Amino acid sequence: MELVLNTFGTYLTKDNDTFVVVHKDGKQRIHPDGLKTISISRGAQISSDAALLAIEHEIEVLFVDQVGNPVGRLWSHKYGSVSTIRRGQLDFTFSKQAVRWICQIIMQKLENQQALLLSLNHESDRLAEIVSKTVTRIEDYRNKIGKLEGEVVPDIAATLRGWEGAASRVYFDCINEFLPDGYKLSGRQQHPATDLTNCLLNYAYGILYGKIEGALIKAGIDPYVGVFHRDDYNRPVLVFDVIERFRVWGDYVVLSLAMQQAINDDCYSVRNDGSFWLEALGKRILIQSMNDYLDELITLKGVSRSRSCQLTLFAQDLAQTFKNFS
Repeated sequence: MELVLNTFGTYLTKDNDTFVVVHKDGKQRIHPDGLKTISISRGAQISSDAALLAIEHEIEVLFVDQVGNPVGRLWSHKYGSVSTIRRGQLDFTFSKQAVRWICQIIMQKLENQQALLLSLNHESDRLAEIVSKTVTRIEDYRNKIGKLEGEVVPDIAATLRGWEGAASRVYFDCINEFLPDGYKLSGRQQHPATDLTNCLLNYAYGILYGKIEGALIKAGIDPYVGVFHRDDYNRPVLVFDVIERFRVWGDYVVLSLAMQQAINDDCYSVRNDGSFWLEALGKRILIQSMNDYLDELITLKGVSRSRSCQLTLFAQDLAQTFKNFS
C-alpha cells in the first residue's frame, strides 16, 4: 500500500507506533504493516517521529514535485550498497557487456510497444492497417538495434538514441489514432506538457521513476551510475536506463484512462502559457490506477509476481550481474 500526501496542510505524525494523518477533515490512523511507500508533495508535512517510524519499518519516504518526479527520499541504513556491487557496476558500465545490456533494454522497450499496439481494439480496417504498418516499422528498428556492435556504450550511443527516438515517434503517432477528442497528443512532450495525455504520461513516468530508484537502492545498486544515460550531473541516470524496459506500464494505464475518458475538467488545470497540470483529483485517480496496475500479477521468466515485485526481482538480478562482474 502507498500513502500519498498531496493536499496542502496535511500533516503526518506518529502515535503509539502507528501513523496519524492529520488533515482538514480530521485524523486517520494507519498501521505501518503493509505500507510500502509514503509519497509527500509540496505543502504536506511529516514529523521526525513519523520519519523514524517509516525507517524502522523499511518504508521508503518520497518527496515528489508537481509532476510526480521524486526529488528526495529517506531510506533505511539497511539498504547500503556492498562494495563488490559498486565496483562491479563501474567495471560493467565501461565494458562490452554493457553494450549488449542496453541494446536488450531498448529492444524490450520496442517489443513492449508493439504488444500494446496489437492489444488495442482495431475497430476499422484503417486502424488495423495503421497498427500493422507501425508494428512492422518498429520491428525494423528492433532488428537494427539487435545488430549494433561496439566495445563500449559511447560507440553506439548516438545511433541507438536516434533509432529509439524514431521508433517512439511512430509508436505515439499510432497511439494518437486511438485517442478520443480532448486527449489527442501534440507530439510526445516532457515538461511542460501542452496537452492532457502528455501531462498524464509525465506523471505516470514520474511514479515509475520513484519505484525503480527505490528498487535499485534496496538491491545495493548506485542509481547515479548510468550505462546509456551518463551526462546528467547529480541525477539518478541508471533509473533513466532501466525505466525504458518498464515505461509501457505507464503508457497502458494512461491510455486506458484516456480511452475511458476518465479525466474530467476538475482533474487538471491549464495555465496562461498553455501548459497542462494535474490537480489533486487527477493525481489521485492516476496514482490509484498506477498502483492497482502495479499490484496485478504477471508472469516474467516463468515467475508469477506483481509488477512491483517484478521490478524488485529485476533490480536484484542486475545487482547480481554487477557483483559477479567485479
